[in-house]
Amino acid sequence: MSNIAAIVTLVGEMAAFVGIVLPILAKINRISNGTKCQLRSEMLRIYYHHREKGVIRQYEYENFVFLYEAYKALGGNSFIDKIYAEVKKWQIVT
Repeated sequence: MSNIAAIVTLVGEMAAFVGIVLPILAKINRISNGTKCQLRSEMLRIYYHHREKGVIRQYEYENFVFLYEAYKALGGNSFIDKIYAEVKKWQIVT
């Protein structure tokens, strides 16, 4: 009978743990989605600012690459891949 009590206690503790962890995971997911949105927005701002001339300053290009890498690490979609491929073809000036 003590084994059953231990199992019931363990199940109850696991349920409590899941009840704590799930809201935290949901919040992390919302933060991740918000961060992706901000990264995408900044990359698009840089892109549209320089698109007509196809010229970008070196520090802006480096920043764009860092933004892109962070965006992809968070699971960003392939829409930005096309933008990134185009930006890589631009002239980089110092």
